[in-house]
Amino acid sequence: MSKKVLYYINQFFGQIGGEEMAHVAPTFEEKSIGPAMGFENLLKGEAKIVGTIICGDNYFNENLEKSLEFLKEVMDKTNPDMVIAGPCFNAGRYGMACGGVAKFVTENYSIPVVTGMFEENPGLDLCKSIAYVVPTTNVASSMGKVLPVMAKLAIKLLNKEEVKPLVDGYFIQGKRLTVLSEKTGAVRATEMLLKRLNNEEFKTELPMPVFDKVEPAKEITDLSKATIAIVTTGGIVPLGNPDRIQSASAQKWGKYDVSSLSELGADYCTIHGGYDPVYANEKPDRVAPLDILKEMEKEGKIGGVYKYFYTTTGTGTAVGNAIKFGVEIGKELKDAKVDGVILTST
Repeated sequence: MSKKVLYYINQFFGQIGGEEMAHVAPTFEEKSIGPAMGFENLLKGEAKIVGTIICGDNYFNENLEKSLEFLKEVMDKTNPDMVIAGPCFNAGRYGMACGGVAKFVTENYSIPVVTGMFEENPGLDLCKSIAYVVPTTNVASSMGKVLPVMAKLAIKLLNKEEVKPLVDGYFIQGKRLTVLSEKTGAVRATEMLLKRLNNEEFKTELPMPVFDKVEPAKEITDLSKATIAIVTTGGIVPLGNPDRIQSASAQKWGKYDVSSLSELGADYCTIHGGYDPVYANEKPDRVAPLDILKEMEKEGKIGGVYKYFYTTTGTGTAVGNAIKFGVEIGKELKDAKVDGVILTST
């Protein structure tokens, strides 16, 4: 009997529409749609696509419980041997949705999930330790190169063959496995140390993460003459969210004129999708402290509050986008000769 595969895609690849249709609730079609069609051909008869789930990126991330309930209904109905999600490249909200699907399926059904993501997609951290995530470029134009790798990996998993990250082309999952070695750990560690001391090539058994280092700015010598700006990743925006900043996996930032305000007040709220909004909505200055800075300005403790405050959401936002936002906002503040920034999060 042919193995059964369930496919998950977003509204764009499901041929419903683009960003304007990101709100659509999940639907299920008992056929291959979009990339699922090409993927099924690549399975070469080893498995069959039993259907495609299509869900808007915004809907999945903003209605997680309902989305997973729908997924469960389809899983129980189709009883697949594997789930394929994406690939989602560098689309942050799509990546978070695929990561959410992978997490739910692997935890509740104990079947493999294969997806594809760019290394900076926020969904990668959510699921790479439990799913098989094939590296992609940051653009969907590489679909033709990614699907064959995903399909080849899927066939091996369905046939219960052994797979390895470096051989089968998926991100290292970070799992520690017990292996037999002729040398003890002490001997292996000493050999690595000697090679390093002698500038010889060696390979560590436990790669360490690499973090960026940022040089701290020079201190402000006289706050009483300094202009201070507010920047937040806490999602504080004017009511109605006029710039449609995403509640998670942000693709943009906004700035708003607060020069005439003494506090943010009831005309502002948070659209952040990663924390309880009650207290922030009750008093937005708890996240973006304009009221305190205005008091300090009156008391002469700071020279002034910059007329604009800057905002976005941090939850699930790709590192690449975060760097881009920082560079753009930083340039504006530098050009405006702002002396310092109060940067808040959640």
